[in-house]
Formats: sequence, structure tokens, C-alpha cells
Amino acid sequence: MLFRCNYLALVGGGKTPKYPPNKVMVWDDLKKKHVIELDFSSDVKAVRLRRDRIVVVQEEMIKVYTFTQNPQQLHVFETCYNPNGLCVLCPNSNNSLLAFPGRKMGQVQIVDLANTEKAFLNIPAHEAALSCIVLNLQGTKLATASEKGTLIRVFDTFSGNKLHELRRGANNASIYCINFNHDSSLLCLSSDHGTVHIFAIEDAKKNQQSSLASATFLPKYFSSKWSFSRFQVPGGAKCICAFGSDANSVIAICNDGSYYKFAFNSKGECTRDVYAQFLEMTEEDT
Repeated sequence: MLFRCNYLALVGGGKTPKYPPNKVMVWDDLKKKHVIELDFSSDVKAVRLRRDRIVVVQEEMIKVYTFTQNPQQLHVFETCYNPNGLCVLCPNSNNSLLAFPGRKMGQVQIVDLANTEKAFLNIPAHEAALSCIVLNLQGTKLATASEKGTLIRVFDTFSGNKLHELRRGANNASIYCINFNHDSSLLCLSSDHGTVHIFAIEDAKKNQQSSLASATFLPKYFSSKWSFSRFQVPGGAKCICAFGSDANSVIAICNDGSYYKFAFNSKGECTRDVYAQFLEMTEEDT
């Protein structure tokens, strides 16, 4: 969806898709019809929209088009194997950064679509394959996770320097979602462990650390920065999370149709504020 406007990008999927999985349909909800169709030789894994661009993600390639009635292809970028369609387009109208997996496993490539003659920035984010990448609202910070899901790294998008390394846990996990808050002072994430973690980015001292963190002779694990607040999603349903419009609140939306809003304070204490069930799941849906 393009922000909160009337345009939606649709791609066929599931057992009985309405549209082919190798076609992108842009739907205008005001006109109640498709206004753009793009066909490809292989399946489309993801689509990203902004007011002037359509970005189409395939398994080993990303294509960028003009967002016009007759889209024109502007750029093609090669990636490593990217079955989950990882790609993020900065929503800020003053920043045209596009981030996606590079050609090497664990690498993130950042491209400025407003100036593609500028050298691309390649960040060796992880040794393992990437599982999640996200830009902050301003496009100045990039957060990444690998398939291991133990560490979250935050990078500066201008220099590529690592700003923070945050530990979700000791055991491997699948990271479903990472998000910054509006001013990038906080970061939240959800995983298949059914837990949503909240980290401090601006004031990293808020994050928890081992009492042995200052011992330089111990492994790096003991100096890790852990989330200062966390909460468990009831039932452990797969969810995505984001910060709410209210200060110190996080919203979790789950694939079982449930909605949660949690409030937290500076001490990390967290309470459930709102719960709603929007969908009634049947056995066929599970």
C-alpha cells in the first residue's frame, strides 16, 4: 500500500490465486479498478511503492519503475538469493534510499535512487543470510537481522558504520519484524518465540547488560546489550509490531486476527492496554 492513499499493489498467491504470481497489479481504490499491470518472467516476491517509484522484487533481481500510467523501467539491481523478497524503500520524500540484499550473503546494498551514479554502499551486516532489514523514517539508520535471529545491528546509511549491536537472545529465532519509532530513539522487534522486544537506541544505557560486561577477558556475549522491555504475545501467534501514536506504546497485529496494544515505562515495565479480535479463524485458515 502507498502510505494511506488509494493505491495498492497486488500479487497473486496462495492455493487458488486470483492473479498470476508473476504479475503486479496496481489497484486504485477510488476508481475500483486496476490502473497498472506489470508482467514478469518469474514470480514476484515483493513490491514497494512510493509516490514516484514502483519497486518489484524477484528472487535474484530488483527492478525499479516510474509510478506512471505506463511505467518505464529505470534500474535493475542483482541480489543474492532472496526468496523472502527483502527490500525496503525510504518513505521520506526527501530521501530516495533503497536497501536490499547485496550479491554476497549477509550483505546489504544501499542505493540512492535520486542519484544512481553515486557509488553504492555495501554493508557486510551478517555472516549468515539476512532475514529482516528496515530503514528508519528519515532514512538515516538501517537495522538488520540474520537467519540466526540472535543479534540486531544498526548502521548509519551514509557511512555504513555500525552504530549498535543488540542481542535478542541466546537461541536462534526467526525475526518477523523490526521497526524504529518516529524519532529513532527506540526499536522494537518480534520473533517466532512469541516475544516482542524493545531496545533503546538514543540512550543505549537503558538496555540491560550483564554484571560482567566490563570484564574484557570474557567472550563478547557477556557485553551484549539486551532489550530493556519485552512482552509475550498471548498464544505465541506470529505477529508484526510497531510503535503506536501514544508515547511509550507498541502495537502487535497477529496472523490469528488479534490486535494488541502494550504500554511500557522507562523501567521496562509493560502492561497490556488494548486487545481486539478482528478475525474469527477456522480450521481451514490454520
